Amino acid sequence: MFGKVKTWLGIEGVKMSIEVSQYFSLSKGTIEGELAFVSMSKQVITQVDIALIEKYTRGRRKHKKSSEYEMGAATYTEALNVIPGEKVFLPFTITFDTIKSEIDLLGERNFITRGLTLAAKTLKGVKSEYRLEAKARVKGTALHPVATHILKAEK
Repeated sequence: MFGKVKTWLGIEGVKMSIEVSQYFSLSKGTIEGELAFVSMSKQVITQVDIALIEKYTRGRRKHKKSSEYEMGAATYTEALNVIPGEKVFLPFTITFDTIKSEIDLLGERNFITRGLTLAAKTLKGVKSEYRLEAKARVKGTALHPVATHILKAEK
């Protein structure tokens, strides 16, 4: 009885981690890595969703605003068996598109406007943060594992 409740709540269930480089290239358009799963009991993963999310912040102090954009995502629906004590890996590839603001587009025109847009972005407090977010669905549980990994962009 108690074992079924623990399984349903995911207490001794699947633990998930994202294994990927800390840096990624915005110009490349893809991120490759793998998810690692480990469990104390036999479990079946039915679906895994992975997304690359950009948190775009602009403004200063009380005028600060943030928006989140999904740049790319991947879904894996093939069943994955996790055996107790063994690490199971799921390689993934996410293709993404960069979202450019009007000021970024202006800065691409020539080298003079590039410097001006960099100064304007610094004055406005514009900053982007990137993270990978993975969610797995485990058969027979109500609380599914979630993992996040902070990334740094290389231009």
